[in-house]
This record gives sequence, C-alpha cells and structure tokens, in this order.
Amino acid sequence: MQVTGLGAGSLLLSQLPVFGRPVSEEALLMPGLDLVIKKRLADAALNAAKSKGASYADVRIGRYLNQFIITREDKVQNIASTESYGVGIRVIADGCWGFAAVGDAKTEAELARAAEKAVAMAKANALLLSDEPVQLAPQKGFGEISWKTPIQKNAFEIPIKEKVELLMAVNGAASKNGASFVNSQLFLVNEQKYFASTDGSYIDQDIHRLWPSFTVTAIDPKSGKFETRDSLSAPMGMGYEYLQVNPADKITGITTRYNKGYDMLEDVVAAAKQAKQKLTAKSVEAGKYDLVLDPSHTWLTIHESVGHPLELDRVLGYEANFAGTSFATIDKWKTKGFNYGSNQVTLFADKTQAGSLGAVGYDDEGFRPNAGIWLKMAFWSTIRPSAIRSICWARPNRRDVVMLIAGDRFNSSVWPTYRWQRAKNPSRSMN
Repeated sequence: MQVTGLGAGSLLLSQLPVFGRPVSEEALLMPGLDLVIKKRLADAALNAAKSKGASYADVRIGRYLNQFIITREDKVQNIASTESYGVGIRVIADGCWGFAAVGDAKTEAELARAAEKAVAMAKANALLLSDEPVQLAPQKGFGEISWKTPIQKNAFEIPIKEKVELLMAVNGAASKNGASFVNSQLFLVNEQKYFASTDGSYIDQDIHRLWPSFTVTAIDPKSGKFETRDSLSAPMGMGYEYLQVNPADKITGITTRYNKGYDMLEDVVAAAKQAKQKLTAKSVEAGKYDLVLDPSHTWLTIHESVGHPLELDRVLGYEANFAGTSFATIDKWKTKGFNYGSNQVTLFADKTQAGSLGAVGYDDEGFRPNAGIWLKMAFWSTIRPSAIRSICWARPNRRDVVMLIAGDRFNSSVWPTYRWQRAKNPSRSMN
C-alpha cells in the first residue's frame, strides 16, 4: 500500500514509544487494570519511596489508547490503533526532585524498584542544589475518587467500517463540489489515568477526545494555481456524538460554524466550493478597510498575547535562554493597576468546561480544576499557570508570588514524561 502525507506521518507516530505498540481494534475495548490492582501498585511505589527517605511521592499509572484513520479521495491510506501503558513516579528527597518511569509494569516489585531509583536521583540532584530545598504548599488529599468524560458514544466502539464510510462520503462530497484533492482523517484518544500521592489522593480518570478533520485542494488546470481550505472542526473532549448532526449546534452565516456538534459532510461541501471560489477571487487592493475578524482569530491572539506572557517560568525569567522572557513582570502585577487590555474583556482558563479538549476532573498533580481568571476588566489578576506548588518547586523563597497562582494547571501527555505547567482551555468572556 502506498502511503503519503499524513498517512505516512500517522504510521511513524504509531511506532513512537509515546504512542505505544500497534494493537487490534478489539484490544482498544479491553478493560485496563482493576482499581484494586492500581491502588496496590501505587501503594507499593509510595511506600518504597518513603522507606528510602522521600518526604513526598506521587505515582501516575497511565494507559493511553489511540486510533488513526487516514484517507485520501477514494482510498484508505492508513488505519492504526495503538496502546501505551506504564508508570511515572516523582519524589522529593533531601529537598530535591527525582523522577523515574517504567513501561508495562504489572508487579509491586517493579514499581518499588522504580520508586527507589527516583529517590536515588533526587538525592543525587540534592548534592548540586545551591538554592533553598524544595518545599510544597499544603494540599489535602481527596481519597479514592473517579471521574469520566461525560460521553454519549464511545468512539472506539463505533466499527471501523462505519468510520471509513463517513470519511469516504466526505471525500466524495468534496470531489463532487469542485475539489481536486481531499484528505480526511479521524483521530481518537482514550487516556486512562490513575494518580496517587502521599497526600492521600487516589484518583482514577477515564478521558476521551476526538478530532475529525480534512483539507480540500482546488487546482486551476490552466495556471497551475491552487487553493486549500481546512475543516472547521475542533479537537473535542467528547465521544462520537460530536459527529451527530444537530441544528442547535450550528452557527449559521456566510460560513456555518459549529459548537458541540459537527456536520462534517456539510462543512466539506462548503469547503470545496470556497476553495474553488478562491481561485478566481480578486486580489485585495491597497487602501483602508474595516477589518472583520472571525471569532476563532482570538484563539491565536489569546495564545500569544496573554497565554505565553503569563507563563510563570517566563515571568520569573527561567525561560530566558529558551522560549524567552515576558513583559508581564511581578512588579507590574503588584501595582494592582497594570492595564493589560480592553476593559470589555475577561480572560480565564477553565478545565471544567464540558466537551472542551482540556476538560478533566483533576490535573496531573491531583488538583481539582477551577476557572482561574487571568485578566478581569483589563487588569492583570493572576499568573498563568499553575498549581500553587509550582512556585515552591522553582524558588521557595519567593513566597510573595505564591498567592498569584491558581491551581489545576499541570499536564503530562504520556506516562514516561515529567508533568509540565500549562493552562488549558483559555477562553474569553465579554463583561
């Protein structure tokens, strides 16, 4: 089978360790570890870490399921299903962090050994510690608790045949309406995460995500010029119900937009026609115009103008030799009057938004999400991101900064990686 473009990319991705090993479609529906077993494994790691001198420890047991379905015109380029399972263990010992991960761990002994390695790493790091030791802000454990994405249809339960038929129908509709080429794909994710810590939390989460997308290309055979138009879908924290047509989820206009339901066939017809129209569209002439921006333009505006500048590592200067610094500094925040933008806008990050891509019950440090406001009525109200503990990790003597931080901002995309501080679901509301 010849594979090109995104189809080839998906094959490569499916072979990467973080995406896991190829599995059958049926394997994606097999249950993961029982909760009793997860707790026993987690306790083995926590107890081993404490016995070796850790003052704090947490464990993330992760099973990550992915499915890629890639098509082009009348052909299926690739179907790949993958599974990745492993455990990440993080500790504090002698005032320093240590981390270790182990793949396919099924026994208490394996987790205990990994925890001991994490403690050994922390103690080795402590020999190089020149600042004050790491101190954690208090965090009460939640006990044993579970959370699931409130889906109506598990996308992994929909037969491959039905998914392929949808994409083939999308491609056919594009071709009939003027597209010279069309690629379409479905990307499905199920993250089964279990978090346990010496704070007393044992949190089990079943998280689902879905992203249908396409790109159509129209070519002028005489000039050789071409134009493209991508789908207007969005990656969502939903099940297959996102692809069920519901008029209430449509925002009609010159171009129809979609909310919590996406009509892929309708969108691809419009996309093919619009790509073809772009081939003969008149070029913009120099002059003064009233510019009307699509609401989606604010995604990038918020991302660049608010999201990055309010990242705590940038604010404190820790990213100066990598991603850069920030104009939003602590002294400006302390004035309580730094005018960041229009007084018509409030910006916030809320991982509790149902159906959103970043929606979870708890973050990867065991914090419960809330709606953390960044800017209210033009004035800077908090720093992005992250859990209150983050500032204590980075610079414990900066207690003046602790109160700036909103919780639930930690994320780790796969089990072998150390979690990092980034806010999810940045949004805007009009005052």
